[in-house]
Amino acid sequence: MAAWIILIVAVAAVAAAIVIFNRLVSARQMLNEAWSGIDVQLQRRADLIPNLVEAVKGYTAHERGVLEDVTRLRGQAGSLPREDVAQRGQVEGALSAALGRLIAIAENYPDLKASGNFLDLQRQLSAIEDELQMARRYYNGTARNQNVLVQSFPSNLIARLSGFTGQPFFQLADEAERAAPQISLGQPS
Repeated sequence: MAAWIILIVAVAAVAAAIVIFNRLVSARQMLNEAWSGIDVQLQRRADLIPNLVEAVKGYTAHERGVLEDVTRLRGQAGSLPREDVAQRGQVEGALSAALGRLIAIAENYPDLKASGNFLDLQRQLSAIEDELQMARRYYNGTARNQNVLVQSFPSNLIARLSGFTGQPFFQLADEAERAAPQISLGQPS
């Protein structure tokens, strides 16, 4: 009788370990999917930036510093390893701030604000920033779920044995970077 009880407990422990391991794998895959969503939006934004810079460049020849910052930060963001969430968050936040300055400069040029091409680029950038914000929220939610599994008992035992670790949140380093670029879609003056 004791042998049966030991066997039942052992089978239950193995079954629980399998269920926990599968939950950890599922959480990791959801995290990878969430990061992919952020990566897609960051790439869309990076692809839009050269068009936006070119549209502004013709009107704002003396605003070179801001244009150079946007271009430099775009290149820097593209050169970072895809998996470096913390560094990407920092550089992408700086890029968001630079884009905000670029759009603010455009407000001083009525001809540029009236340009259909520029207005279309503003709308696209605004839509991408909204999508990026949603993707960040989803990623951070899945990172939270994985971190809870990795840190809570008994799943932390299986996580440690299987090499699962906590994941960083996609955070922006500076409070000013947390705001999306301010884009005015108002009528030209």
